[in-house]
Amino acid sequence: MARRSRREKPESLRKKLIQLLEGFEEKLQDDDLRDQVTSLVPANFLLRDLGSSLIKDESATSARERILSYLRKYPAVLLQGSELMVVAGIGDYPRRIRELRVEHGWPILSGQALRAILEDGEVLNGVNSDDAKTDTYILLADEQDRDSAYRWNIANEIRKRDTSVKNKVLAYLRENVGQKVTGEELKYLAKDASEWARRVRELRTEDGWPVATRVSGRPELSVGVYILEEDRQAETHDRKIPDPIRVSVLERDKYSCRCCNWSHENRKEGDKLRNLLELHHVEHHAEGGANTEGNLITLCNICHDNVHRGGIDKDKLLSYFS
Repeated sequence: MARRSRREKPESLRKKLIQLLEGFEEKLQDDDLRDQVTSLVPANFLLRDLGSSLIKDESATSARERILSYLRKYPAVLLQGSELMVVAGIGDYPRRIRELRVEHGWPILSGQALRAILEDGEVLNGVNSDDAKTDTYILLADEQDRDSAYRWNIANEIRKRDTSVKNKVLAYLRENVGQKVTGEELKYLAKDASEWARRVRELRTEDGWPVATRVSGRPELSVGVYILEEDRQAETHDRKIPDPIRVSVLERDKYSCRCCNWSHENRKEGDKLRNLLELHHVEHHAEGGANTEGNLITLCNICHDNVHRGGIDKDKLLSYFS
C-alpha cells in the first residue's frame, strides 16, 4: 500500500530534509548504488510531506482535497501540473483532478481543452494558447456544479455513438438545454480531438443553433463555458450575421432587449418564457435588409416573436434607436 503524506510544521520538515541530505554526502563516496537509492527514500517522503504541509486548510486531509484547496486559491490562473503534484504529495495527481471534475463538479480545464478554446477566439487575460500545455490546469470559477456527474454519464453514452464530432456535440448540448457545459466535457465527447471547438462555432454560425459563450452574447460566463439557450435553430437568414457584428450590436444594446429591457442578469426566477436574446432585422433580410449594426436590434425571444406576429411595428423599433 502506498504511503500517504504526513503533514507537520513545514519548518520542522525542512530541517529534517536538510539533515538527511547533508548525511547523504557520505553515501556518495560509496559505490553501493542500492544503498544510495534506499537512503534517499526518506528524503523523497519528507519532500512530499513538506509539499502537503504547505496547504494550511486543516480539513484538506487527502491529496484530492489539497489539490482543490490550491486550485481554489488561484481561480482562473493557469497552473502547472508539477505544482499540483507538490501539494498533493503523490505522483498520481491527474486522477485526483479528474475525480474533482467528473465526480465532484469542479470546472477544471486541462491545458489541451484550454488551448482549443483560445485558438477558437476566446480570450483569457495573461494566457495565450502556447501557455496551455498538456500538463497544465485551470479552475474556471470557484463554483461547484452538483449536476456534473449526471452530465458526465450522458457524455459517456454519447461518446460511444458512431457519428461525427459535430453530431455528438449537438446531441450533448440538446440534452443540456439552458445548462452550462464546459469545454472539457465537449473535448471528452470528441475523444480528445481538437476539432470540437471549431464544430461548436459551426453549430452557432453556420447551423443556427443558439450556442452562447462569453464572447458571443453572454459576457457573464466563464471562458470555456457553453450554453445552448434554446432547442431550436435560427431562421436561415439569421445564421449569416457575422460574429463581430453580432457582438457589436449586443454591446451597443447593453446585452438587453430594447423593447422590454430583459437581460440574463435581471431575469426573474418565475419567468420561464424569456430565455435568450436574438437579433432582429429592422428591414427584413428577405426584403434586402443588410446584416449591419444599423439594421439590427437586440430583442428577447418573446418580443422577437411579437414583432413577427405584427405586435410591434417597424416605426416602433426604429424609435428604440434614438
